[in-house]
Amino acid sequence: MENSIYNYRLEQEPDYEIIEGVKVFMAPAGTLEHGSVIGNIFGQVFSYIVQNSVKAAVFVDDIDMHFPDGSYFKPDLNVILNPEITKNRKAIYGVPDMVVEVLSYLTMRNDVGKKKEIYERNGVKEYWIVDTWSKRVEVYHLIEGEFKLDDIYSSLSEEEFAMINEEEQAAIRSDIKVSIFDDLTVDVRKIFKWWFD
Repeated sequence: MENSIYNYRLEQEPDYEIIEGVKVFMAPAGTLEHGSVIGNIFGQVFSYIVQNSVKAAVFVDDIDMHFPDGSYFKPDLNVILNPEITKNRKAIYGVPDMVVEVLSYLTMRNDVGKKKEIYERNGVKEYWIVDTWSKRVEVYHLIEGEFKLDDIYSSLSEEEFAMINEEEQAAIRSDIKVSIFDDLTVDVRKIFKWWFD
């Protein structure tokens, strides 16, 4: 009986987000690689929070987030320093400090376009766009109300690194300094690591 109710809900009530007042249905569940990347980021942030007794929370996808402007999202990962926006313990009502979106073919247009604009407008302090195909992370910081590109961080294999010249090698950045914490650095190579290799 429970399975039939679950299947009915999946057929009748697909997940959605509200973007600029419009209900936008979400893509089906992501790939294992998509989930692995989210888990790898979560692991590094969560470890830092626990080891340093930081008053913060990190949540992964399928958490309802209600912004002050009426937008409603379920980002892949978000970090919250203000406990007030989580006080009902059912959903987030307010603005997270950091949001991460991992691109997928069906949703990438919104992640780099309208959703990015909405995160910026609502005051998200740090926004990451993670591209699993090119193994890179674009990091934006909110400065005077606008997202400014901090940098693009890449994960190259040893073979790829050896194929580029010294100047290009020197330009590769693989350690992301998370701006909302004092001393958290996330290793991009660990973000894209497949742990069965």
